[in-house]
Amino acid sequence: MKFKLLNSETIFKGRVFTIRQDNLRTPDGRTTKFDIVEHHGSVVILPVDNDGNLLLVRQYRHAAVDNLLELPAGTLDPEEDPADCAAREVREETGMGAGKLKELGKFYLAPGYSTELMTVFLATELRVDPLDPDADEFLKVEKIPLTEALSMAETGQMPDAKTLAALLMARPHLSQFMK
Repeated sequence: MKFKLLNSETIFKGRVFTIRQDNLRTPDGRTTKFDIVEHHGSVVILPVDNDGNLLLVRQYRHAAVDNLLELPAGTLDPEEDPADCAAREVREETGMGAGKLKELGKFYLAPGYSTELMTVFLATELRVDPLDPDADEFLKVEKIPLTEALSMAETGQMPDAKTLAALLMARPHLSQFMK
């Protein structure tokens, strides 16, 4: 299926993303419009401590009007290496630095309307090494045994897509940390 881009127009430019409207010709010759969120990309981190606990953060998400339990995550700065972003974000959000960061893969968060590509990292050999959180972040760190965290995800107690996708991607790498 080949779509042809006819033209593109930026309709909003914000701090974290830009919205553009693309006019396309469809494979059958019709024209259509797509609204696309342009995003620099992001990271999600699975910090696992020496006791087999997963460090999650609970934070208020205004769009969901709820306090959600999530894996630490963050947005890449323009041209930033995902590993550098992951190292910074785990420190900002959990207060722990990672002795080891292992990239597990990538996924598109919402490819129907967004270019955001999220890179998943496993963070181990944790040590206390805090950075100040972003000014608009109010986080509570929760340590949950890996087996319990996976069970919570499977039973719908973590309704955050990035957390669910990252846990699924990381599952083959987690058994060695489960107590």
